[in-house]
Amino acid sequence: MGSTSSKCGGMKSFQRTDSGGVARFTTVHPGWYRGRAVHIHFKIHTESSPNQAYEFTSQLFFPESVTDQVHAQAPYASKGHRDLTNERDGIYRQAGDTLLLAPTKTAEGYAATFDVGLDLLDAAVGRPDRSRGPGGRPPAT
Repeated sequence: MGSTSSKCGGMKSFQRTDSGGVARFTTVHPGWYRGRAVHIHFKIHTESSPNQAYEFTSQLFFPESVTDQVHAQAPYASKGHRDLTNERDGIYRQAGDTLLLAPTKTAEGYAATFDVGLDLLDAAVGRPDRSRGPGGRPPAT
């Protein structure tokens, strides 16, 4: 078992995975900020022992059509139109659509599933993930 955290709009949520390695989150669609496409950060921590924890950080992006629909509504619309689309975001361009969610409309909003696989045999066990690529730590804000 491990734990997963998600950060959206300054809100952090932590969830322990079940016996199948699944964690579920309910959150709001993120807003936007200058110079980045709309995205949500997530982090996976392993907990084999305190001295052998592994951390993986990445980001997930939303289809432009979904973001357009959500951001046309209150309270998002009061912020104005975002200044960057996925195709112009540097992190999205590095990963392509591999980090793109495929949400489906539900009675409550949208739902999406995203699978993550980690090869811990090659991980620098015990050290946080320090890379800046598509799977790397998000920039400080």
